[in-house]
Amino acid sequence: MFLTLGEIIQLIVLTVVLGYIFSSFIQRPKPLYELRPWFDWDDVKFAAMVAAPAVILHEFGHKFVALALGLEATFSIWPTGLFIGIVLKLLHSPILFLAPAYVSFSANATAMQSILISVAGPAVNLLLWGISAHVLKTKRRMTQNELVGWAISKKLNLFLFVFNMIPVPPLDGFKVLLGIIHLF
Repeated sequence: MFLTLGEIIQLIVLTVVLGYIFSSFIQRPKPLYELRPWFDWDDVKFAAMVAAPAVILHEFGHKFVALALGLEATFSIWPTGLFIGIVLKLLHSPILFLAPAYVSFSANATAMQSILISVAGPAVNLLLWGISAHVLKTKRRMTQNELVGWAISKKLNLFLFVFNMIPVPPLDGFKVLLGIIHLF
């Protein structure tokens, strides 16, 4: 199945929570004289529009490649990872580390299938980086919010691509490395 009702509900929860977590890091441009309130729904929505696609489409890359290869795949949020992100935000941490979601797929996947599934998520981030770079380079008229959103999307997606390809557990790069080792 493409997406279950449970997965759709988890996507909505993930989007809202990511918006909240990232609202300290990704904010709409405001005049210097305008005070920032303790909580601003517009900042949460703006952060969600920039950060959620990077995370959700990354996970969809894994899920849809697994499905295309004939395997069962399920998208899930990781409550512990989201909780860590919320705690770091509440502590005003300058560093944000979280693993908010994952995709589980059939254990009977071959080494090549595992490689393709594992590389699909970071490949989506690389594609989103390219799209953001292209929009920034070619679009002539943008609002300040659009400019900031595309610029942050470009940086965030490149970071997610590079970070996820590091070959250490539990990152995608490690799963790719394991798959390559199992091929030989």
